[in-house]
Amino acid sequence: MAKEDRRILYGRRRGRRLRPERARLLDQMLPALALEPEALDGDPADWFPRPVRALWLEVGFGGGEHLARQAATHPEIGFLGCEPFLNGVAKLFAVIDAAPDGAPLDNIRVFPDDARTVLDRLPDRSVDRAFILFPDPWPKARHNRRRFVAPPQLDALARVMAPGAELRLATDHMDYLRWMLFHCLRHNAFEWLAQGPADWRERPADWPPTRYEEKALQRGTACVYLRFRRRPDPAAAAPD
Repeated sequence: MAKEDRRILYGRRRGRRLRPERARLLDQMLPALALEPEALDGDPADWFPRPVRALWLEVGFGGGEHLARQAATHPEIGFLGCEPFLNGVAKLFAVIDAAPDGAPLDNIRVFPDDARTVLDRLPDRSVDRAFILFPDPWPKARHNRRRFVAPPQLDALARVMAPGAELRLATDHMDYLRWMLFHCLRHNAFEWLAQGPADWRERPADWPPTRYEEKALQRGTACVYLRFRRRPDPAAAAPD
């Protein structure tokens, strides 16, 4: 059984009052697409109405632009998105609701709460790709401990990610970039895949943009894209 603790979830749960149509979609779709914590303990293949070959996880999907594009591009993959901000969840539901009948986004499930609960409860080696894109940088030094990319979360990601799985991180905040690199490069479960500057200065073609990223670029702020691979466990890699 996963450890239960009294965690503080920083950040907003709600923003402006939802428009009536968004409120309707939230009320209608949340019971069908949201996972309860207990469901996370089971087989992710059971969450979806048709077979999927892998599970990809997005932590903090914002308005869901990246998540929806990835799900549409990879209908054979099951997606779990974590987002406690209910206005963002409602935006994602609007995209799912508008999907054409011939290409339904039925390969998305959401956890509208703290992603740390997901990382605590998912089965070992169940995630084949994870995304943490433009998380809150908590720029004040006294708030740095709130940053999501930190040793406890990296340990949890290492447990739930399969060997060879990819972890993708993005930020437009250079202090957070240094923080991410410091902690990820020190963690023995993750290998940085960059071979040259273009590998982190340019967003890969299979990496859809987010609304936050587009706003940063419009302001003239550079964005950075990091790709790490989950290394094999030493015990598994050792010869008999």
